[in-house]
Amino acid sequence: MAIADVAEYAHLSSSDVESFARDLDAIRLDVEESRGAKDRAYICRTIALQRCLDAAARLALGGSHGKAGWMLGTAALATAKCIENMEIAHNISHGQWDWMNDPEIHSSSWEWDMVGLSSQWRYSHNYRHHVFTNVVGVDDDLGYGVLRVTRDQPWKPNNLLQPLRHLLLAITFEWGIALQGLDAARDRSATKEQKSAQTVALVRKIARQAGKDYLLFPALGRQRWRRVLCGNAVANLARNLWTYMVICCGHFPDGAEKFTPVTLEGETKPEWYLRQMLGSANFRAGPVMAFMSGNLCYQIEHHLYPDLPSNRYASIARRVQAVCAAYDLPYTTGSLARQYLLVLRTILKLSLPDRFEVATSDDTPEATTLDCRGGHGLPAGHPHRRSGDRRRPWTRASGPKTWNDGLHAAGRQDHARRARR
Repeated sequence: MAIADVAEYAHLSSSDVESFARDLDAIRLDVEESRGAKDRAYICRTIALQRCLDAAARLALGGSHGKAGWMLGTAALATAKCIENMEIAHNISHGQWDWMNDPEIHSSSWEWDMVGLSSQWRYSHNYRHHVFTNVVGVDDDLGYGVLRVTRDQPWKPNNLLQPLRHLLLAITFEWGIALQGLDAARDRSATKEQKSAQTVALVRKIARQAGKDYLLFPALGRQRWRRVLCGNAVANLARNLWTYMVICCGHFPDGAEKFTPVTLEGETKPEWYLRQMLGSANFRAGPVMAFMSGNLCYQIEHHLYPDLPSNRYASIARRVQAVCAAYDLPYTTGSLARQYLLVLRTILKLSLPDRFEVATSDDTPEATTLDCRGGHGLPAGHPHRRSGDRRRPWTRASGPKTWNDGLHAAGRQDHARRARR
């Protein structure tokens, strides 16, 4: 079930938690000090590749005749859209390349190739999700408001439909992102005029995006407009399915822990690091799959360092794993297929009321950490549980002062507003 005290759950003393954070800070400092020409070249090459692939796909769809040309063009366009959304726009919007001071490749100016509005998404994702990761009732990404992914979310009769909701959300994922961003933007707006302005801004973005994909490019195809229209629609569908699959595997598989809002009270930066580590999950990927996933196969590293360049996550991951091993902390990972199947299992199981579960609320697979090196959280007598623990118990009062009270206060206000609605 959801964790109320992160450090106590991990069996770390206050000095251990501080030391753990210093090790992670050292990794950040090393990467920040070594950013330079190679990183700049990487993102510039990636943008050039994506644009060339997009142009070639449009030409193939509009200029070829047979099924092979359509399939090739559609596949190329889907690939280009995945690269743009995942490796380029998502990471630029996190500020990963702001250090270059390039006015085009900057979080404040990049608008991505989907119906959602980047400015609204940056608030709902970078703030609401990344600051309050997997905190039940606070993190909007924990089930996206339509899926029950932990038993800490009370069961409702409409959860019986969540297998269908899961499928529909995957198919229409870009629209879900757009509406989530709008909801967050309207929540933070103080007046009706501001709320209305946010809605108008999104409608204009949708009109531009839909006009490009479903009017402009089909019209340029002339007699082949149906072919181009279908290719664009299928490419958008493929992009939606892929991005949804990747993102679900970041926080819903077994081992990605959930937390109660109590964890935010007086949370320190070291504890925030610990929560990000425990609440995220990776999947194993080679260079090509990592690139196509926007390097979100390294979800743990992304949540520890959301504003560091994504091309560094592979090397960062090796160091983070070493830190986890040193403190007997779990490093949750597995194949993409395994992680996604675990997500599907959780969605199907939690569509039913808790009374249909055979196991207790404390030992269901979706509520425990399966890959904990020290066996913490496993029942007494389990063959992989330690007989003793070198860590010392500690109380929250012994930790340092809160590092982001302002952020957490705002998060609690957001939670309170949603609870009143």
